[in-house]
Amino acid sequence: MHKVGIADTTFSRINMGKIAIDELKKGASVLVERYTVPGVKDLPVACKKLIEEKGCDIVMALGMPGSQEIDKICAHEASQGIIQAQLMTNRHIIEIFVHEDEAKDEKELAWLMERRTREHAQNVIKLLFHQELLQREAGTGQRQGFSDAGPIKQ
Repeated sequence: MHKVGIADTTFSRINMGKIAIDELKKGASVLVERYTVPGVKDLPVACKKLIEEKGCDIVMALGMPGSQEIDKICAHEASQGIIQAQLMTNRHIIEIFVHEDEAKDEKELAWLMERRTREHAQNVIKLLFHQELLQREAGTGQRQGFSDAGPIKQ
């Protein structure tokens, strides 16, 4: 049975880890290991530990960077660390960040955080069990959260 790691943060204003686990359990029979850290810059090592110490096949890195310039810098640094962890472990780490300023108000922000988390959990299931579905979606402008962009007409 595949094991999915969930790395999430206390900084997030929505329990993204709980949402991810709910969606994973709806879509597949997987084991889940959760590791919660304070903020996004703590996610790379959490992801690496989930893979190397807990035996996860794939990890979801969930975070909500704030809206200030320093938050954007921290999110970029965290992304760089997550990429490095992927290369070091040869495992996918699906980064799910929702920046606080992506939405017009708190209601839309909560909606976006839940939708993006659920859609990426579905992508994790596709990566593990249904690679052919991702291949069919190639070039179709899929977006997680807001509406898909759609393909460019050729």
